[in-house]
Amino acid sequence: MQTLAETENSAVTPETTKNLKELRVLVLATTFPRWENDTEPRFIFDLTKQLAEKVSLRVLAPHAPGAKMEEEIEGVRILRFPYFFPKRLQMLCYEGGILPKLKTKWLARLQLPFFLVAQCFHIWLTVRKYKINFIHCHWIIPQGFFVALLNAFSNIPYLLTAHGGDVYSFRKNLFIRLCSNYALKRAKQCTVNSGPTGQAVHSIRANAPLQVIPMGVDTRLFQPEKNNQKIKEHLNIQDSFLLAVGRFAEKKGFKYLIQAMPRILEKKPQVKLVIVGFGPQKEELQRLIKELNLENSILLPGSKTGDELAQYFATADIFIGPSVVTQSGDTEGQGVVFLEAMASGTAVIASDVGGVRDVVRDMETGLLMPSKNPEAIAEKTLLLLENQELRNNLAMNGLRLAKKEYSWETIAERFLKTYGQIISTTP
Repeated sequence: MQTLAETENSAVTPETTKNLKELRVLVLATTFPRWENDTEPRFIFDLTKQLAEKVSLRVLAPHAPGAKMEEEIEGVRILRFPYFFPKRLQMLCYEGGILPKLKTKWLARLQLPFFLVAQCFHIWLTVRKYKINFIHCHWIIPQGFFVALLNAFSNIPYLLTAHGGDVYSFRKNLFIRLCSNYALKRAKQCTVNSGPTGQAVHSIRANAPLQVIPMGVDTRLFQPEKNNQKIKEHLNIQDSFLLAVGRFAEKKGFKYLIQAMPRILEKKPQVKLVIVGFGPQKEELQRLIKELNLENSILLPGSKTGDELAQYFATADIFIGPSVVTQSGDTEGQGVVFLEAMASGTAVIASDVGGVRDVVRDMETGLLMPSKNPEAIAEKTLLLLENQELRNNLAMNGLRLAKKEYSWETIAERFLKTYGQIISTTP
């Protein structure tokens, strides 16, 4: 598996630079902003925005009610394909993600086969219409499999990027493993966002060509200067501000954080926890908060735009990510929210799962803790609440790491080098 340093040191020749300008790239993703200032995770958009400055590309993503079928946002040309009619009933994607929806919504399960057929058809249609000669496919399943089928007939080279959920969740499903193996077999290269994600990919196909290139963080958006004390006033937070951000889904482990709050409040009764997000577990989390009589100490303000999130991150005293490994094996491939917190100058506490440890280095850039453990969450949180020096040191180290290694400019350059490597070895 090629490391970050090896990727960074691989030179791009003048001939490769010339070839990059001739690329017509199709980027495939299922997590993507539906409109400007959307609350959906934007890490693929942020990467694509950087790449679009160097190569000609289009993004193909699922349509959503209220979204345009075609538009350009900040220089990124976006195409959206419908997969169910009437369009207003489309609900498989977004607002929590496909996997949680499949577990909780019968209509999502009904829409899945229509989605798969529509995605396959629109990949083929878009490739033909825009004369695509290179594909960057985010997530191995399902779109990676469809791209592999296309490659078998067209020989269009493609890069796979695995984010974690596409390999952690399905390793026990034989059919999906076979489809994933086929996608990896025909791919020119596969990038993974962390070492553990790479190990999961190699458990599917041992000789898959891998490079570790993580997702990055917008260090111009997420920065300490976004601190806004009016947020604390608005939320009536008079003491320390604890923050958690993410989809209300099982792998985020928010219920364990809620269960930790009574222990924290025993010593710090004025502390408040704010959990920003949305998703299928919202009602379950609200019930748990009510059962524990924590309505005055835990706030769920809903989803936030990128700029609003940046202010929440920079204003919070501690960011807590209590991620878990789910029963299906899904977990954090990397955890971009930790980078966003670090870039905002906020101390981080995280569960030691998946690829989180690549970013959160215990007692250096944050604190690691065992997962599914409310006692450990309370212990680590109280440690930072009572030790201002340690909190400041972790925050400072995290900020330096985010700026030095994870800016989108740096990450995009690594992807462009990988593009160059692929096309230089493609007949």
